[in-house]
Amino acid sequence: MLQLQDQSLEPRMPQPTKTTVMVIGGAEDKVHGREILQTFFARSGGTEAKIAIIPCASREPVATGGRYFTIFQEMGAKSIEVLDIRERAQGEEPIWQDYLEGCTGVFMTGGDQLRLCALLADTPLMEKIRLLVQLGQITLAGTSAGAAVMGHHMLAGGGSGEFPNRSLVDMATGLGIIPDVIVDQHFHNRNRMARLLSAVVSHPDRLGVGIDEDTCAMFESDGLIKVMGKGTVTVIDPTEEFHTNQPYVGATDPLSAFNLRVHILCHGDCYDRHRRAVIHPQHRPPN
Repeated sequence: MLQLQDQSLEPRMPQPTKTTVMVIGGAEDKVHGREILQTFFARSGGTEAKIAIIPCASREPVATGGRYFTIFQEMGAKSIEVLDIRERAQGEEPIWQDYLEGCTGVFMTGGDQLRLCALLADTPLMEKIRLLVQLGQITLAGTSAGAAVMGHHMLAGGGSGEFPNRSLVDMATGLGIIPDVIVDQHFHNRNRMARLLSAVVSHPDRLGVGIDEDTCAMFESDGLIKVMGKGTVTVIDPTEEFHTNQPYVGATDPLSAFNLRVHILCHGDCYDRHRRAVIHPQHRPPN
């Protein structure tokens, strides 16, 4: 069973990577321009791409994995494998780790983030993926539930449309690919601002990142978050927060927080998560 993490034991510094981690808010375009999926395909090597699809967050992994298999096949990927993992023990099978040796891209689908973590967290397979990301040998993407698991802290569920309060969020331990962030997906589409605010106020050493549908936050190796897609990426930075009533109020009482910084970014915008600053348009690095 996943349990809340003792904050004193948490890693506090971002783990460096040499490649891109694509965090997708869900419901990405799979039919028309497929801009986000095309970007993942290109960054994985294009027609030389060797892609692993991990659909185990889904209750219908064959259908979900098959849909992405067809998409990347139509794009012209050199090799595609669906890692149909339904039991935790499968994460220890050498066949999947062997396949990852030559892999250039890994795509985690949507579904249930608790299910995804229960099957993969701390398995040799996931440790292998994390290592390959840090070494810059693969491009990793996750959509919806596959996005929610990216941080050390994970939003496992909760309400929406209310004022910020502690009972609004259910937290669990994620996969820790980008441990210094808390990710929420389907963000404005499902009115989740209050729950991400609640999570960040409770974990002020983390950066909150809310991603709309058909929108991607691309975490680059230089610390930049680049935004692409049709919606927005909301960044909640608690670095300069100087007061909250969080330790003193009941679980359902409203939370107050002073001096949070909120940035709303759209396609083409950049945010430097190490400097905690938006990159002004004329200072953006070239794509």
